[in-house]
Amino acid sequence: MKKLRNEQKGLIFIALIIILVLVLSMFFVHSLKTNKVEEALEYDTLLRILFVVEDEDEDALFSNVIIYDTSTKKAAVINLPGYTGAIYQSLGGTDRLDEVYNELGIEYYRTEVQKMLGITIPYTSVIKLDNFIKLCDMFGGMRVFIPSPVDCMSQTGERWLLPSGAVNLDGDKIAVYLRYREEDETEESIQDRYQNVMGAFLTGLHDMSFKIFNKEQNFRMYADCIQTNLADYEEETLYLQISEIDTESIIKQTITGSLRNVELRSGETQQLLFPLNNSEFIKEAVKQTTYMLMSTDGTLSNRIYVLEIQNGTKTQGLARRTATLYQNASYDVLSAVNADSNDYAQTVIIDHIGNEAVAKQVGELIRCTNIMAAADMEEGSPSDSMVDFTVILGRDFNGAYVIPGASY
Repeated sequence: MKKLRNEQKGLIFIALIIILVLVLSMFFVHSLKTNKVEEALEYDTLLRILFVVEDEDEDALFSNVIIYDTSTKKAAVINLPGYTGAIYQSLGGTDRLDEVYNELGIEYYRTEVQKMLGITIPYTSVIKLDNFIKLCDMFGGMRVFIPSPVDCMSQTGERWLLPSGAVNLDGDKIAVYLRYREEDETEESIQDRYQNVMGAFLTGLHDMSFKIFNKEQNFRMYADCIQTNLADYEEETLYLQISEIDTESIIKQTITGSLRNVELRSGETQQLLFPLNNSEFIKEAVKQTTYMLMSTDGTLSNRIYVLEIQNGTKTQGLARRTATLYQNASYDVLSAVNADSNDYAQTVIIDHIGNEAVAKQVGELIRCTNIMAAADMEEGSPSDSMVDFTVILGRDFNGAYVIPGASY
């Protein structure tokens, strides 16, 4: 009997040791667990997320890159048109951008987007359309602006109806807003809708953050709709940060370029959008926008600045192409016209508002340091112009940058 009691004591002692080891192991695992998002924010206030919504076939319906500065609460949403064309290394030939995602998935897609935009994108989020509809309903709808009523038929005979104006759409209506196509509608118009929905999603996340992040189980209901490349606790940190975006001042950008009919790898011929200057323009625009988001003194991000682009050379279409560059960088270009002479040797930026910091920022996009105050010109003064800055392109401008002393 005594021997039995001793054996029981031994077993209890061993069990206590095992429990202690397990408790200590769990403690050390928890203490060593790192949060990649929190660690990254200790060294950089910027968050960059690739956001993809899939259609019913699990192909990319639309995608955006969100760039967000957590210190200023400013964000930019860069639309990625699926019909953007290029020679994609991962596909081994010329094709559409969305085909990278459709064939190879999010990681290859992220690699190609990073190359095109010239930035690193650490985080990805993928949402299936059904789950996006569910999130929309959980947000209490998403608010978008529809310029005119929609009344058209789908290819399967389904009638699509949407009211006009600033309307709050439930999940099913958001699905219609994303999928309807009017006769002769341009791809540009469709991409605008996609970007509007992305903005509405961020607004819904912001407005409902008090509920989403109130309890851990609340966030999990929302997070179950989203697939990310993060652990659950890191995903919550990421979306908690995103929910603080100043949704009233989101900068919207998209990829612009020239349309060309090309033969795809499949042998089919399609009209694709090829980025200007082999994507160098959009890279510069993204860089410029990032500067604007990070500006803490308010001089660069408190409003949209208005420009006039003048062509002071004999190169046809130079002002119009440069206007596209500045529009990509979120400036408002009032006009793109010929200058009073086509023999300007140097590119010059005329500052009509007396803001030297912003004038330098305008110049950085095309590497122009020749800046003049309007008050110092022979004619004009800060109050005489309808624009904030005038950019006069000279012979030292090669279509992308100013090369001092050059003549093109």
